[in-house]
Amino acid sequence: MAAGKPRIAKHYDKLTEELIAQIKIEYPFGFEDYLISYKNAQGVKISALPFETEEVYYLIRMTKAEAQQIIEEDEDYDDDGNLKEGFAEESTDDDSSDEEEEDSYDKADDGGDYED
Repeated sequence: MAAGKPRIAKHYDKLTEELIAQIKIEYPFGFEDYLISYKNAQGVKISALPFETEEVYYLIRMTKAEAQQIIEEDEDYDDDGNLKEGFAEESTDDDSSDEEEEDSYDKADDGGDYED
């Protein structure tokens, strides 16, 4: 992670479509094997997917079960959990200007349901 980048923790369902497309390209075989854990400012263990853009370092909050469900329900992934061929060419992944600094690591988590 580059020094000086803003660090943002967000829920997957609050991301822009452009950012989700970038994440799919970065993780074409699903998310669950890439989840990390950290403790928030209140000491609650949080599970998240790390993702870095040129401007921001994200931790996308999700549990292992949520990561599996996201892939199962996403039509861009096949039945084996792999990103379908041609997705990268179809997506517009060059616009990251919609990124927001909504949650920082130090802010309180909006729920304690992210423990593993």
